[in-house]
Amino acid sequence: MQSASDFFDDKQRKRIEQAIAEAEAKTSCEMVPVVATTSGRYDRPEDIIGLWLAVLAAIAIWLLFPRHSPESGGWDAIPVALELLVLVVAIVVAFIVGAVAGSRIGWLLRLFTPRKQMQAEVAARAREVFFDNRIHHTVGGTGMLIYISLFEHIAVVLGDQSILDNLGQSFLDQLCRQLTDGLHQGHATDAVCGVIAEAGKQLSGPLPRAEGDVNELHDTLILLD
Repeated sequence: MQSASDFFDDKQRKRIEQAIAEAEAKTSCEMVPVVATTSGRYDRPEDIIGLWLAVLAAIAIWLLFPRHSPESGGWDAIPVALELLVLVVAIVVAFIVGAVAGSRIGWLLRLFTPRKQMQAEVAARAREVFFDNRIHHTVGGTGMLIYISLFEHIAVVLGDQSILDNLGQSFLDQLCRQLTDGLHQGHATDAVCGVIAEAGKQLSGPLPRAEGDVNELHDTLILLD
């Protein structure tokens, strides 16, 4: 699973932070880009994969050690207690291996996690970050969050009240589409910088940077592992 701290190198981070400074030189909007490794704890894939491997292990043991009627005078039959012990151990080990795989392998997690659940987790986490980092506490209500969740491959752009009043939700949705298109093409740094630049350009009209405007939020990229 891709870690947020490894997603951008130092040069790319500095480029993003420079883009924030340049955009905020045109507008009173305070932009905060955030990259998170994941936005939720997904247990369902661990249970599903563990259960399937346990079933396969039980079938394999059944086929490898078929039951035979004891032959007269023979003593090579495996004791029933030993067969049951091997079966139980195989099932437990297979379930643990499946659960670990389901928690560590990104594509397996995504395969067995409903898309709607991931979207809900990302939306909730983005709102939490929006408030926890005081993006909604700017004097003019001009904070904007650019949130990327790597595991879910989902991005969210949230804006405070002044942004919504002046440009509406459609503006934020358009920025989000621009961001996800760039991420999908594999140009993460260009995508983030492009969205920041576009936001600065669009907001410079309705929310221009006033003389003596104070930079209330740090021009930095926040990484959440």
